Amino acid sequence: MKFVVSSSALSSHLQVVSRVIASKSTIPVLDCFLFELHDNLLKITAADSETRMITSVEVHDVEGEGVFAIPSKNLLDSLKELPEQPITFDINDESFEVFIYYENGKYNFIAQNGEEYPQSKPLKEGAARIEISAEELLSGISRTLFASAEDELRPVMNGIFFDISESETTFVASDGHKLVRFKNYSVKGNEATSFILPKKPANLLKTVLPKESGRVTIGFDDNNAYISMEHIVIISRLIEGRYPNYNSVIPKENPYRVTIDRVLCLNALKRVSVFSNPSSSLIKLQVSENSIFISAQDIDFSTSAEETVACIYDGDPISIGFKGTFLIEIMNNIPSAEVVFELADPSRAGLILPSENEQDEDLLMLLMPMMLND
Repeated sequence: MKFVVSSSALSSHLQVVSRVIASKSTIPVLDCFLFELHDNLLKITAADSETRMITSVEVHDVEGEGVFAIPSKNLLDSLKELPEQPITFDINDESFEVFIYYENGKYNFIAQNGEEYPQSKPLKEGAARIEISAEELLSGISRTLFASAEDELRPVMNGIFFDISESETTFVASDGHKLVRFKNYSVKGNEATSFILPKKPANLLKTVLPKESGRVTIGFDDNNAYISMEHIVIISRLIEGRYPNYNSVIPKENPYRVTIDRVLCLNALKRVSVFSNPSSSLIKLQVSENSIFISAQDIDFSTSAEETVACIYDGDPISIGFKGTFLIEIMNNIPSAEVVFELADPSRAGLILPSENEQDEDLLMLLMPMMLND
């Protein structure tokens, strides 16, 4: 086999798919890129035991075709140092010895037989399918991913739940302390269905989607999802199990409604949280007419901080405690200029919402309170 390819084009494609390769793999061939040469197209696959990414790059001056696996470290590190130029791959079909010729030299190493590379399982007959724009998928993942868990005992919480109906698609993530529910009314399925996308492919999508345009097709069955974009395909094993009823934990009656400037509040939280107890990160919010008194203290080191921020509120005074790191994280992930706190009492979850949602969107974030000593 022989072909010529642009060094920078090949390098950029390899950099993208290399993110899926595990640092320590129990299957040695998964440390390699799988190259499949057919006509003027070189298909490149990288995978771990759960997820794989596939991309393609155009090549020319092709002689022969076939499949081979090249050690990822050899190729990535060597191409990184090359300036843009055409490079020639010459592969021995029997010994899999690889020669890469460039302007002032060559690389030489042994590849592996591509037939040994694990293949992905095709989707079952009758698999569900949904179409969504790259922008809408990125928005759903970006809004929710931070709230997903890393819980070995409850693996269903370790990803994003896609709840698809004929009227909307809902993205949900929760770690038991915070929850994000993001509805998109413009993305609809043909029937009610759902799946749980693990954290790793969700992070990969968050990285590649900003460079994608057009529509993304997601086909999925009980075990796997095929996510097809214009330039990349991601195949992932799904998390099996039933996702908890997220709607049941969202409080319906919240008599106290506080509206506040998001950036003003966020910056005050960041300043005050420096002085909170590192183990609990407790921040206390005391809401009274048109102001929030934010305070934190660390009794062990005799440090404390307090700050007052203006807000819009005309109800009874209420005090509630939250974990500062979680509250800051939530405020960082709300896109609007103003946020609304909907509160009931110090022992019930607080809702944090954008004051205005984007068109066809409904974003809700929930945070469980922490017990106050007073």
